[in-house]
Amino acid sequence: MYLPRSLISQLYTNLVKSHHPLSPPVLLLVALEPDALCACRILAALLKRDYIPHKIQPISGYADLSRAGQDLVRPMKTDQGGSGGVVVCLGVGGLVDLGSLLALETDDAQDSMGGVEVWVLDARRPWNLANVFGGIPTDANQNQDDVTQRPRYSGVEKGCLQRSYKSGRGGIIVFDDGDISGALETERDAYCALADMPELEDSDSDDDEDDDEDDSNDEESDGEDDARENDSNAQDGVDNGKKRKSWSDRDDEEGESGDDEERPRQRRRANSGSSINSTPRSQSPSSSQPVSPTSKSHSPKQPSAKQLRRRLKKLRRSHEKVLDKYYNRGMSYSEPISTLVYSLASDLGREDNDLLWMAIVGVTSLELSGYTSTGFGDSVTKPSELPDQDRDQSWRSNRSRQTYAILRDETRRLNPPPKDQSPSVSPGSGGVNSPSDNSIRLTPDPRFLLLRHWSLYDSMLHSPYLASRLRIWNEHGVKRLHKLLAKMGVSLNQCKQTYTHMDMDLKKTLRERLLKYAPVYGLDDLVPSGAGRFTYDQEGWGFIRSWGWKAQLSAIDVGLILGAILDVGPAANTHSSSSTPPSSHLQPNPSQSQRTNPENPDIPERSATLIPRFFTAYDALSPHHPSQLLASVPQAQHLLRAILRTGSSLLVKHQIRHLRAFRMGVVKDGPDLALFANSPGALVKLALWVGEAVAVNERERDRDHESKDPITPAAATPLVLAALDEARGTYVVVGTGGSELSNRFGLAFQEVVDETDARVKIDSFDSSIVEVRKDDLAAFLEALSLKAVVG
Repeated sequence: MYLPRSLISQLYTNLVKSHHPLSPPVLLLVALEPDALCACRILAALLKRDYIPHKIQPISGYADLSRAGQDLVRPMKTDQGGSGGVVVCLGVGGLVDLGSLLALETDDAQDSMGGVEVWVLDARRPWNLANVFGGIPTDANQNQDDVTQRPRYSGVEKGCLQRSYKSGRGGIIVFDDGDISGALETERDAYCALADMPELEDSDSDDDEDDDEDDSNDEESDGEDDARENDSNAQDGVDNGKKRKSWSDRDDEEGESGDDEERPRQRRRANSGSSINSTPRSQSPSSSQPVSPTSKSHSPKQPSAKQLRRRLKKLRRSHEKVLDKYYNRGMSYSEPISTLVYSLASDLGREDNDLLWMAIVGVTSLELSGYTSTGFGDSVTKPSELPDQDRDQSWRSNRSRQTYAILRDETRRLNPPPKDQSPSVSPGSGGVNSPSDNSIRLTPDPRFLLLRHWSLYDSMLHSPYLASRLRIWNEHGVKRLHKLLAKMGVSLNQCKQTYTHMDMDLKKTLRERLLKYAPVYGLDDLVPSGAGRFTYDQEGWGFIRSWGWKAQLSAIDVGLILGAILDVGPAANTHSSSSTPPSSHLQPNPSQSQRTNPENPDIPERSATLIPRFFTAYDALSPHHPSQLLASVPQAQHLLRAILRTGSSLLVKHQIRHLRAFRMGVVKDGPDLALFANSPGALVKLALWVGEAVAVNERERDRDHESKDPITPAAATPLVLAALDEARGTYVVVGTGGSELSNRFGLAFQEVVDETDARVKIDSFDSSIVEVRKDDLAAFLEALSLKAVVG
């Protein structure tokens, strides 16, 4: 089932009304991502204000999700001695059938969900349609003896929740950000039609294959008879396998079908039901038509049971093609879940600066992972530069700009500037009004990372946007950076000082100098334009928040620091002291620290090292104490240095190979190998850095050769990057780029697994991240080179 955005607060309001002291705590299953972590912070704040206890459980992959289903969700079911409850999936499980993975399915039709209601908020696409249009609990008023009757529930229309919907019996509910209602009507009709179709028996299918010639002859005779009967023409159109919506609405043919596939591929499920018998039915489609009073003495020839089965198979295939086309688009991203949860808070009338800041950090963190159209290291692509058919189909095309515009409006609304002060805050201009100033401001910062916490030189050197266009990875690129600084009138001595100790005049004029000289080096998008005097003059501006005189942090820097905590881990001398109330139960599962790799018991599973970092990152987002964020700045600097070191090594040593469909590189050694081998998130950031550098390099080369088809900023170079994990004997493999709208590497990886004997582990929620056995990497990449990953 899915909840329309216009009713986004309905479920939460019902939860507050139905909660009582004996109610079980709400279980939050949260992905190890900054966006999901920010969404968790917002939702936990809402639950705390309503005195609803909740438990937060970080989830690193599908194996963790399955364990959480068995250990935490299954005991909540009424048939297991529990009392039901609410489970919220934040960035978790949108691509799989949660009914199976969370152990919600049962043979007891009278209590199919066990009173457990699962809320799903996930930015990844494509949805698993079993969650969107299925996941419906059995209605108590439904006749359980009728196996041909599809599950119904009052207040649910074709999977869409209505205002009359009442919570309490469980089910799977997807929060719609607008994509389901606006773009999945065809898929909804196909899914519902397949769910209403009776199941074909294997023997029936064999008979149909043996009697194809007889069926074709029968269809020819049917056509001759129907030509003489005008009243049966419309029915003949349905019988010949055309897509007719009315086929699924006939009560005499209602049934259910199922096609379960193993995870991690998407599963198209429908509920199991009755089969078509070998003998003809008395309730055939033709017999349900009214008899014409002018009909002749001889009636039209009734279709045989074989013909009905054959036509049903054709109709089934046509609907399956619709779903296959949807699933084969590749993985993409829609609206960040942090803004979706902030919409819930806004609908409840509880928005404030703390919650708004969480939403802003969640959105900007996606820039560092390449999931938005304004990726931090990419060129800014205007909507007019995209193909017409792609312009309005994805979060990456237009929705990111719309969301940023809404966040800027919210910032101005909740943080009105004084009458004698500009609404903007530029770097170094201050903007802190008092020790208690916790305001959020818009700022036209250049595309540098950690500018306020590093030197200007280091911030520019480690900027992905600058590195790819100046070719920082070689000596010639470093000299170009020095020339840029010289033209700006900045000495190396000055720019290598800590930013807080830089000359104040330089800070104030930095933006003007960059606007003047950056275009000379092709850095047109380095600094957002506009003076900020009007709303429409702040396109591309960032966000910055003050904690009195303690600190000033930009949203992009906070997103980077959170990612570094999750990818690198906490500093050795940093000990987080959680100030979270006991109601949230923020304690790691003791069994996680003892979890080991079954193939090598001496080595812990990767999730055992990743999950404890979640709580450090959660505490670092404390709205009133930025000390943990500031203490984690060295981890972010270490990550940026590792990316620059390793990426430069790959490019200088010409270790990026050009294959048929993509570029490929392998990290086998180096001082930072352990970092990238143990953290898929860090490896993705490295792949984005290398991919952008290769794309810019190839684009400039094509321009030099006057190519007719140069690479545009919207077309990211497909890149596969692998890092050797010597301890586990595997390679962590990631695939990036290939399309502005979707990533098809997940589909290609799955096809290679199906066609070869390569031992591959697919556990990440991002389908373009896999783990391949060391001995199978060559065969895996060879088969992958033949797959289509662009489009």
